Amino acid sequence: MAKATLLILKLLMILICAGWITLWILKPTQLWTKKWHTAEDSARTTVFGYYGLNFVVYTFPVIALAAIGFVYLDLQSRESRRRQARRSASVLSNPLVVNNYLGVLSALEILAVSLFFLYLAWTFYVHISNDFEKMVPAKSLKSYSTISNAGKKMTPAESLKLNTRQFKFLRVATRFGLLAEACLALLLLPVLRGMALFRFVGVQFEASVRYHVWLGTAMIFFATFHGVSTLIVWGIKDRIQDEMGKWQKTGRIYLAGEIALVTGLVIWITSLPPIRRKRFEIFYYTHHLYIVFLLFFLFHGGDRHFYMVFGGVFLFGLDKLLRIIQSRPQTCILSARVFPCKAIELVVAKDPGLKYAPTSIIFMKIPSISRFQWHSFSITSSSNIDDNTMSVIIKCGGWWTNSLSDIIHAELDSGSNQMKCIPIAIEGPYGPASLDFLSYESLLLVAGGVGITPFLSILQEITSTQSSIRYRFPRRIELLYIMKKSQDICLLNPILHLLQNQLAEQWHLKLKVFVTQEEECGATIRDLLNEFCQVQVVNFASKCSSYAANGLENLLWMAAMAGFSSVMFLVFLSSLNHAFLPSQDKSSKEKSPSWVADILLICSFIIAILCSTIVAIVLRWRKLRREIPPVSQKEGKAKEGLMDTRGTALEEHEIHFGGRPNFQDIFSKFPKETRGSNIGVLVCGPETMKESVASICSQTSQCCNMGNDQKRKSHFSFHSLNFTL
Repeated sequence: MAKATLLILKLLMILICAGWITLWILKPTQLWTKKWHTAEDSARTTVFGYYGLNFVVYTFPVIALAAIGFVYLDLQSRESRRRQARRSASVLSNPLVVNNYLGVLSALEILAVSLFFLYLAWTFYVHISNDFEKMVPAKSLKSYSTISNAGKKMTPAESLKLNTRQFKFLRVATRFGLLAEACLALLLLPVLRGMALFRFVGVQFEASVRYHVWLGTAMIFFATFHGVSTLIVWGIKDRIQDEMGKWQKTGRIYLAGEIALVTGLVIWITSLPPIRRKRFEIFYYTHHLYIVFLLFFLFHGGDRHFYMVFGGVFLFGLDKLLRIIQSRPQTCILSARVFPCKAIELVVAKDPGLKYAPTSIIFMKIPSISRFQWHSFSITSSSNIDDNTMSVIIKCGGWWTNSLSDIIHAELDSGSNQMKCIPIAIEGPYGPASLDFLSYESLLLVAGGVGITPFLSILQEITSTQSSIRYRFPRRIELLYIMKKSQDICLLNPILHLLQNQLAEQWHLKLKVFVTQEEECGATIRDLLNEFCQVQVVNFASKCSSYAANGLENLLWMAAMAGFSSVMFLVFLSSLNHAFLPSQDKSSKEKSPSWVADILLICSFIIAILCSTIVAIVLRWRKLRREIPPVSQKEGKAKEGLMDTRGTALEEHEIHFGGRPNFQDIFSKFPKETRGSNIGVLVCGPETMKESVASICSQTSQCCNMGNDQKRKSHFSFHSLNFTL
C-alpha cells in the first residue's frame, strides 16, 4: 500500500511539474495569448476574477508541488526506516565537468542548465519574431502616430517615433526583461530551507545554494541589458529626463523598474566572493534588500507578470516566517570546549525527540554578539547517542567567530565560579532525510581543515547503529584528513574512542593524516594526540532559558501550512478586489491605476502569511507546553586531557608530513583493497580540493569501468559536503 501511494504521489508531482514547464513554453506563442485572453475575459465574471485565474494557473502549481512533495518525503522516510538496500551508482549524478570557475558539475546539472538556456532562447526567439512581424514600416510611422493620438493608446515605440533599427533594438531590450523574469521565477527556490523543493531530487539546501547564485547572475545580466538598452534609446531621442521619472497610471512603471534594477545590482555586487568572504556583514545586510527589489519589480511589471514568479516568492515568505517561529524561544549554550587550534565546540540543549541525520547543519544566532546575523555550522554529534544535547565545532577566523571566542576566553580567564548564561537562537537542523552514506559497500572520506566536522557525525552515527539489523554497514571506511598544521588534529577529539578501540578494526576504519605545512619530525598520531588534545571546558549557566532546541516541524505539517496559506491568499485576494475594484470588465479595469491591483496583491499576501503565522505560533506553544526541560550542567571550568591511548589500534593509522596527498595513487589502490565494490566518496573542504578529488574520482571510475572483469569493477560515487555556507 505504501509503495502504491508513493508511486501515485510521484506521478502526480511529475505531471504538475511537466504542466508548469509546458505552460512556460507555450506562453510566448500566439496560440496561448489568444486562448489566455479569452479565459481571462470569462474569469472576470466569476467570483475569483482574472487575478484568481492567474494565481491558480501560474502560481499554485509550485505551491501544490511543495505540498505533495512534503507528503511524499514523509511517506518515503517511513518506508526507508523499514528497509534499506545498497545504493546503486548513478552516472548522471557523478562529476562530468570540473572547472575552476564553474566548480564540479554532474551530467544531470549540465542537462538541466542546457535545457533552461534552450528555453530562454526559445522564448526570446518567439517573442522577437512576433514583434518584428507586427512592426510598423518606418515610412508610415508618423501617420500611425497621428492616428494613435486621435483616439488609440500609443505604444512606447510610437510615442518615441523610432525608426526601424531603433524599434528593433528597443524590442530586443524589452524581451531581455522577460528572460530576467524567467530567472526570477526560479531564483528563490534553491534557498528555501524548511520548505526546500530540491530535496525531492536528492539535492540538499547547502548544495542548492549555488543554483541561486547562477540564477541571480543570469537575472542581473538580462535585467541590466534590459534597463541600459532602454536608457540608450531614450538618450538617442533625448527623452531620458522625461521618461526616467515617470510613474504611469497604467502600463509599465519606469521609475519602479529603475529602482528594482539598482537594488538588484547592489545585492549582486555585495554578494561577490571577495566582499562576502572579507565583509560578510555587508553581504548579509544588503541581501535583505530583496524585499525592495521584489516590491518594485511588482510595480514595474504589473500583477500579471508577478504571478509568474509569485510561486517562489510565496513559498520563500512562508518559509521565512515559519523559520522565525521555529527559532523561538531561545535556548542557551550549555558548555564550550576550547581546542588548541583556535576552534571551539559548543554544546546546546535539544529536545530528546529531535532526531537528525549526520551531515546536517544548523543556523545559529547569538544576540549578545549580533541581533540579526545567522551563521551556519555542521553538527558534529549524533542524535542517537546524545539525546539531550547537540554540538558544533567552530573555527575562529572572522569577526563573529572571534567575538564568540573572546566571550568564552573571558569566562575562562575570570576568577569567578559564577558562569554567565549565553542565550542562543537555533534554526534547523537541515539535512538529508535518509542515511544514504550507510548504503555504500565502502566509504572514502576526504576532509580538509575544519571540513572534518560532517565526518565526525557520520562516524558517530555508524557507531550508534552498529547493532541495528536494518542497516548495512560499509565493510571498509578510510578517512583522509588534510591539515595545514599538526595542531588541527585535536578536532578528532570527538571520535578518538572510535580510532582506538576494536570498532575501528570491525569496520576496517583507517585514518590517514596529511600535514601539508610542516616537515617530517618523526611524530606519530599518538604523539600528536597526546600533545594537542588537551582542551579547556566551560560549563555555562542555563538559568536564562528553560527551553531546548526543538527542530523543524514535521513534513505533513509543512504541507498543511502551504495549502492553508494559498487558500487564505486566494480568499483575501478575491475579497479585496471585489471591495476596491468591484467591476471586472475591461473598461472599468482600464480606468483604475494598475498599481491598485499590485497593492491589493501585496495586502492579500501579507494577510495570508499573518494568518498562517498565528496558526503556527499557537501550535508551537502547545508543543512547548509539553516539552521536557533541558538538561542542566554544573557551572564551572575544567580541563580535559586525552583519554587512555594505550593499545595498538592507533598504530594502525598513518601520518604524513610536508605535502598534499597523492589522490591518484590513493584512488587507484582503494578498489584493490576493497576487492571491487560500490564506493562512496564524500568530500568536505576547500573548493580546490573538491575539484581535485572530483576530477580523479571521475577518471578512476571510467578506467575501472573499461575493464573486462565485471566482477571486480569499482565505481566511485562523488558527494560534495559543506561544513558551512
